[in-house]
Amino acid sequence: MRRDAGIYAYEASLRRAGFELIAGADEAGRGACAGPLVAGAVILRPGRAGEIPGLADSKLLTPAARERVYAEILDRALAWSVVSVEADECDSLGMHQADLAALRRALLRLRPQASFALTDGFSVDGLGMPNLAIWKGDRVAACVAAASVVAKVTRDRIMVDWHAALPDYAFDIHKGYCTPLHQQRLDEHGPSGIHRMCFDNVRRAIKVNSL
Repeated sequence: MRRDAGIYAYEASLRRAGFELIAGADEAGRGACAGPLVAGAVILRPGRAGEIPGLADSKLLTPAARERVYAEILDRALAWSVVSVEADECDSLGMHQADLAALRRALLRLRPQASFALTDGFSVDGLGMPNLAIWKGDRVAACVAAASVVAKVTRDRIMVDWHAALPDYAFDIHKGYCTPLHQQRLDEHGPSGIHRMCFDNVRRAIKVNSL
């Protein structure tokens, strides 16, 4: 695909090749040391009906813009799904396998099911459909960008809810990512039940807190 073809070009090309339902999938929270890994999957409608005003990679949007685009996606998408892999399963699987599992579950949950899947960064096996991994797919393919927004907004809301239950960690500010504020609170209070023990900084905080 040409770089200047626009974010809807991948889906248009695949439809011309005979694939009617193209899904995009992406995750949020892979680099966080607390909270779930969340994956979204989206099938956009063909043509103008599936064009989402302001759609872009979730990381390039402000929180307010993400909320607006999220609402448009849910209103206009032919199908969408979202799944969470909780911290204990991330520890059990390891982050890479947890990422693949989340993307796979989100794609297989779509109804109707997709005939082709585009994923951000990593190829996903076990889908039973042709699929293509795209480097920085959330910036070049509309359905992947839409999935990134669904995953990010969902996860941010989950972390705000966790802040209400665990206010000492300021999850409403850093959303579980490894920021200096988060590390300070982690060292002060020790890991919570939603921290990922597979992260070195979380394991170190146990020792710091015990001292």
